[in-house]
Amino acid sequence: MIQKWLFRILLAPFSFLYGIGVSVRDFLYRRGLLKGVEFNLPVISVGNLSVGGAGKTPHIEYLIRLLKDYLNVATLSRGYKRKTKGFLQVQRNMNAEQVGDEPLQFKRKYPDITVTVSESRTFAIPQIVQEQPDMQVILLDDAFQHRSVKPGLNILLTEYRFPFTRDYLLPSGRLREWRSAYERADVIIVSKCPPDVSEEDKRALAEEIKPFPHQRIYFSYYGYQSPYFIYNPKYKVKLEGDVDVLLICAIARTDYLVSHLEQHVNSISILEYEDHHFFTETDVRRLQGNFEKIESEKKLILTTEKDAMRLDLHRKFLVEHKLPIFALPVEVQFHFDEGEKFDQDIKDYLLNFKV
Repeated sequence: MIQKWLFRILLAPFSFLYGIGVSVRDFLYRRGLLKGVEFNLPVISVGNLSVGGAGKTPHIEYLIRLLKDYLNVATLSRGYKRKTKGFLQVQRNMNAEQVGDEPLQFKRKYPDITVTVSESRTFAIPQIVQEQPDMQVILLDDAFQHRSVKPGLNILLTEYRFPFTRDYLLPSGRLREWRSAYERADVIIVSKCPPDVSEEDKRALAEEIKPFPHQRIYFSYYGYQSPYFIYNPKYKVKLEGDVDVLLICAIARTDYLVSHLEQHVNSISILEYEDHHFFTETDVRRLQGNFEKIESEKKLILTTEKDAMRLDLHRKFLVEHKLPIFALPVEVQFHFDEGEKFDQDIKDYLLNFKV
């Protein structure tokens, strides 16, 4: 703990300089010297103030499932760490190096929707509309701090265990903007809550966040589904007390996932990498070696759906060595029976949208 605070103190001057830059940018937007572009179709942004880990991907998927049967839906991401440039429509046969792991995940799970990537959201949205004039709603992934586009509905996520109210500006903390930036949100979702969060916990955190009158606040958690074999999703397994798991993942925080697994399996071994890490040949050989060392009659390799997109770059090796890699899907659920209320907020925005 002392080292953590010492680290923050040492980095505080750099956070101060970073904060000056953020403040100047915010001033320019507030004075109208810089303006976000608005579009004549509904645009919903899902993002967070901190760097990674808040659960943007599962919440985007929640919106996809809510809307895809009724509207023509497109997602727009930057395609983080992809090796291509410019605007691309994601196809199922592409790979994570071409389009990024999360967009590829969207397209493979929901092939009927339009999934796009671009460094510039301002230019990408007209491109989507030009190619598909019947598009009805666009979901912006990780766009809260990208103010060049002004969304019609701005959804801000903050983690239950790591709320933005207790965080600090980069690099001493994980905030990309000052805490006060949360005022721009229309909806605040406290994500990755414990399954048994209480009304008292809800009130305490809501008082800490202090939502403005124009904001609605919700509390969500992950409902983990049955793991499926990454090369045959119809083949699923049940996590039980006699199963030993080798977990390989490259996500921002693993504590929430590990906490869930500890309640359902016999043991967990973890190969952990930085967020969005592209697995190398050395990594997958290490995976094979560690798996072979586990002495168990019921063992499997588990990963997240996002990580499975990057592991798939080594498909030939994984198939040749018959590694039983299963992806663990998650679905966002809302506490306090407020899922329908959240859904209605989304529907009201869409029904009341005016060009």
